Amino acid sequence: MLNSYFDVNKTEAGCDEVGRGCLAGPVVAAAVILPKHFKHDFLNDSKKLSISQRELLKIEIKNVALAYGVGEVSPLEIDDINILNASFLAMHRAIDQLKIKPELLLIDGNKYNPHCSIPHQCIIKGDSKFLSIAAASVLAKTYRDQLMRDLAKKYPHYGWETNVGYPTIVHRQGIRKQGITPYHRKTFQLLPK
Repeated sequence: MLNSYFDVNKTEAGCDEVGRGCLAGPVVAAAVILPKHFKHDFLNDSKKLSISQRELLKIEIKNVALAYGVGEVSPLEIDDINILNASFLAMHRAIDQLKIKPELLLIDGNKYNPHCSIPHQCIIKGDSKFLSIAAASVLAKTYRDQLMRDLAKKYPHYGWETNVGYPTIVHRQGIRKQGITPYHRKTFQLLPK
């Protein structure tokens, strides 16, 4: 069972991003404020959950969260500011959507660029330790996966309906045969040297 909070006396928002290692599509982050003593039997890091579990949890999280937000940064912006800064910007955009201002941000990972003077705590593998970060990972992943599945209908040669933009064999074969789309990150190594 994951922890319900880091500091019981503060309103906390868990933050996580998804899509940093992709060759195409935006990087997406979510921020979630859960009720202080929220518990859940199987909410965890979104990568450890099945698609059906994530879809069920997405609905439940949106229903129980005190506030949530999702932010995305486009491939063009990623190419302009680099993927690390784009990840921070996606988190900032998600936090800006929260209808309650958090007193503490729980950030998945070891780095963060402070935003709006809100104190933060970086937690390595935080999406496997705190429910709010796990909830953010679920919202970010389900949002981004759906976006990439939708784009796959317009760009069917890259396998995005299953690889959601990650560097799979099918995705790279599509790049070799079809070239790149407006959604590819041009500063990334799209094909092996």
